[in-house]
Amino acid sequence: MPDKLSGKRIAILATNGFEQSELEEPKKAIEAAGGRADVVSIQHGQIRGWQHTDWGNCVSVDVTVDRAKPDDYDGLVLPGGVINPDKLRMVPEAVEFVRTFARSGKPIAAICHGPWTLINAGVVQGRKLTSWPSLQADLENAGAHWVDQQVVVDQGLVTSRKPDDLPAFNRKLIEELAEGRHGKQTAAE
Repeated sequence: MPDKLSGKRIAILATNGFEQSELEEPKKAIEAAGGRADVVSIQHGQIRGWQHTDWGNCVSVDVTVDRAKPDDYDGLVLPGGVINPDKLRMVPEAVEFVRTFARSGKPIAAICHGPWTLINAGVVQGRKLTSWPSLQADLENAGAHWVDQQVVVDQGLVTSRKPDDLPAFNRKLIEELAEGRHGKQTAAE
């Protein structure tokens, strides 16, 4: 699997309060498969993770979302953590960044609370996905079909519930990134 993602560049969209393992583990998996993973954020410098119940480590930001170009990337990862996606979904540039990936059919992977940003981007209607259980009503109210499963794949959209699901999430993430573009992933235009 070391060359499965050779030549592919993946954006990981996050800000302060991302769940540490939900950014670090997919990033390692992408790099182990030969891909490049860039941390894209709403701020410069570094962002700080959340490790279960307290602040975690800092991660360097490669590019800010206002300068990042979705055309430069082959896929998108949305880590969870309660704080991270709640902040991202309130930033129009971050929401449009996500929406652009969905419109292009590029793979998107969201774990835990990460699907909150997908809701604001208008890309969950009619889609089957999972998340942290507290997002079930939010996702269903946005038109998604929510299921309680370790990992769900729907036309290039990969979702999982929590850090314990990371091994399955990462396997499907790599598989979908290797496959490349799928059909349009959004009902919203």
